[in-house]
Amino acid sequence: MANPIDNSPRPKTRIFYYATQICVRFTAIAITLAAAWLTVTNKQTAVVYGIQVDARYSYAPAFKFLAIANFVALAFSVLSVLLVFILGKVALCPAHFYIFFLHDLMITLLLMAACAASTATAYIGKYGNSHVGWMAICDHFAKFCNRGQSAIILTYIGFLLYLILTLVSANKLLHLPAY
Repeated sequence: MANPIDNSPRPKTRIFYYATQICVRFTAIAITLAAAWLTVTNKQTAVVYGIQVDARYSYAPAFKFLAIANFVALAFSVLSVLLVFILGKVALCPAHFYIFFLHDLMITLLLMAACAASTATAYIGKYGNSHVGWMAICDHFAKFCNRGQSAIILTYIGFLLYLILTLVSANKLLHLPAY
């Protein structure tokens, strides 16, 4: 039986926690990088009603936000992986778990907002809005819409990964002994 004064978690629990953190964060890095890359390289030129028209991610503020949110998530994911490696070598402290919880929560909310904004814009692009006279563009810009849809799906996956990280960090905070 463990000493009741000893507040450190068992070694297997600690190893499992850090292994989970590293694996999910590396996956989040790959997903947010792919989503950001798909977004910023998304462009297509088509002839619509005899006029050559360009579609670019930068023409829609929601898609610019999607790209920026993914780049921010990517950058902070890289920093958090480094932090996991550093903190994995030092003694555990409740403040460490709280830092991860806040970090993961902020990135989760950022990605959720980017998903919501870009999904709404993509919906208008695909189906239009006859009430305000906005026509659907995806029948003219299929490649653009498909790449945008892929970037949005990847961002949703990144959002889910960060939601999992947030829940893992919150769970770890709940199971720490009180000081």
